[in-house]
Amino acid sequence: MAKDAKVESKNQTFGGEPIETLVQPAMAREGAPAGLWRTRLMHRMGHLSRSTQFVIAAALILGLTMFFVGKLVSARIERAAVQSAAEAGAHYMEAFLEPYVQEMSRDNGLSAASVVSLDRLMDSRSLKRHIVSIKIWRADGTVVYSTDKSITNRKFPMDEIAGALKGNVVTDLEDLDQEENEFERELNLPLYEIYAPLREFNTGKIIAVGEFYEMASSLEQEINRVRQQVWLVVGAATLAMLALLFFLVRRGDTIIQRQQVALRQRLLEQTRLHISNAALQHKMTTATQEFSRINELTLRRIGADLHDGPAQLLTLILIRLDDLAEHCSQIDQEAMETIRGAATDALREVRDLSRGLALPEINDLSLPDELRLVAQRHEQRTGTKVSLSLGALPEDASVPLKLCLYRFVQEALNNAYRHAQGQGQAIEAEYTEGGLLISVVDSGPGMAADALVADAAGRTRLGLAGLRYRVESLGGLFSIESSPAGTSVNAQFKL
Repeated sequence: MAKDAKVESKNQTFGGEPIETLVQPAMAREGAPAGLWRTRLMHRMGHLSRSTQFVIAAALILGLTMFFVGKLVSARIERAAVQSAAEAGAHYMEAFLEPYVQEMSRDNGLSAASVVSLDRLMDSRSLKRHIVSIKIWRADGTVVYSTDKSITNRKFPMDEIAGALKGNVVTDLEDLDQEENEFERELNLPLYEIYAPLREFNTGKIIAVGEFYEMASSLEQEINRVRQQVWLVVGAATLAMLALLFFLVRRGDTIIQRQQVALRQRLLEQTRLHISNAALQHKMTTATQEFSRINELTLRRIGADLHDGPAQLLTLILIRLDDLAEHCSQIDQEAMETIRGAATDALREVRDLSRGLALPEINDLSLPDELRLVAQRHEQRTGTKVSLSLGALPEDASVPLKLCLYRFVQEALNNAYRHAQGQGQAIEAEYTEGGLLISVVDSGPGMAADALVADAAGRTRLGLAGLRYRVESLGGLFSIESSPAGTSVNAQFKL
């Protein structure tokens, strides 16, 4: 038989208001703005440990979930218990009522004898212990028999008997607030009402609906007992899960905290090392720049000493040779010319050395002007041609960078003149996205492979090593690209 039970317990343990009272903060009940107490609550939660925050959140979520699970299970158990009791009572009452309603298939009503028999049945002590009231409904909603004689032959809405007319046993455990239940309400007893279909013996056709009210005291006690057991099991399971989750999260939180402390210590150590490295880098850069400045001063002093010392002595020698040439014979004249030629060559080389060592005044020159100057000096000294390809360069640069670029280009052009005979000499410079790139190229036969590789002692050629040291001392990048089509010496700086 299909079961369509509608159950509502009048002794509800939980409701909407009590839950709201438990979880609603006091300041919200006092009328404080919702955003204010929510902000304060989040601030207080932020000071709690992760495990505590998790347990609070898990308790709310799991508690609500288990509450609804408990409510659902309790409702299902209550519905099943009431339906089972209703079906048992329905079968019990059908045996009493169906013989009296067989005449309704012909007369559509009950005879006076049947009514008297039903009244006598209701007066029996054994039945009164369980059943307090009986109604028999006609299919059109008319009450043809009732313990309360005031509603006999009255018609009421058919909502209550609709399910029974379809062959189902319908039961309600609720406050009896329908109009036809005034008599039962006055009894002031816990009751549940059962609607059972009454059938014709021969055909099984439903000819009436029997409604009877049974004492619900024992049933409610059983339901409450089962409900308490359900809530006890649900509560114990919830607490067990919360305890297990708290243990796992607490353990993980402890591990995370230890790792955070270790990570924080490492970060502090790395910060200290970074500060120390930055200080050392600054000292190294300052020392390198100071060394470059002292080196330039030394070179200038050597150049000045060559100009003022050996160059002046050679000049004096040439003057004296001119004086002696007037009193020498033809043979002596040839010797004197030989000596004069050697002295002249020596004087020219000393002057070239002094000019190369004495750096011209470049403090007031821009980078393009400086590169043009070094190219011009190289052309004058070697008689070769140097082409310039200069992009948009910054006008201002530090003195150490200017000194480095001048010596870098000067030495690279000297190498191009010595090893490539000055073929295809060019200076290329460009400045993009804060990076300055200077390249000195030639179209000679290229450099030997062993010239680009350090020897067994870790040394490269002296000129290339000097170029690399100059560039890298200012934080630049030094590179050489060489092939049979030519060589390119590059210096890159981040300005």
